Amino acid sequence: MQAIIETSFDVIYLITVLTLGFLMIRKGYPNKEPVLFGVMAVTLGLGDAFHLVPRAYALCTSGLAHFTYALGMGKFITSITMTAFYVLLYYVWRTRYHVQGRRGLTGMVYLLSGLRILLCLFPQNAWTSVDAPLTWAIYRNLPFAALGMLILLLFYRSAAQGQDRSYRFMWLTIVLSFAFYIPVVLFADTIPMIGMLMIPKTCAYVWTVLIGYLDFKKQARLGQ
Repeated sequence: MQAIIETSFDVIYLITVLTLGFLMIRKGYPNKEPVLFGVMAVTLGLGDAFHLVPRAYALCTSGLAHFTYALGMGKFITSITMTAFYVLLYYVWRTRYHVQGRRGLTGMVYLLSGLRILLCLFPQNAWTSVDAPLTWAIYRNLPFAALGMLILLLFYRSAAQGQDRSYRFMWLTIVLSFAFYIPVVLFADTIPMIGMLMIPKTCAYVWTVLIGYLDFKKQARLGQ
């Protein structure tokens, strides 16, 4: 039953974000904002596929224990692409709200994302091990959480100041994604059921993509 439910959910998720992403890229050109948002959505979907596809295959065949290496590498790749996702989201913010300059802020975004990626590259993460250390999971997620916090604050302030109704809940999607993700990092190894929080976490990311897509459709109608 888990294999059917989880695999179906993952397939629907991947098809949704990739389809919406490609639509924004194809139909949004030459407008920068929808194309950038589309690239961000495709990055999210393709990155998650490296982890979700092996997981679905494992669940439907001989079980997760037989695919430790593939699942670990998929998790590693997803960690990198999720970092890229937030960097792209930062540039969506800059584009939407016509932000110029702010080199210090951009430097902070790159510092946090670079630190996150660097920590992910350390062999101590033991990505392909059954007993990957919790300490390194915490280390690599500290700059990632800080990056997410920074991005959500930017969207919260700019949407409020500009009375941007289309993006008024963008900050909340980021809050929810981390609220569901952090317990998984901390407790999933000892309490496997905590891993179910990845489902609402994934739904939060779908909400993020839908915000951009629905705004794109709205702008397209207004431009007709």
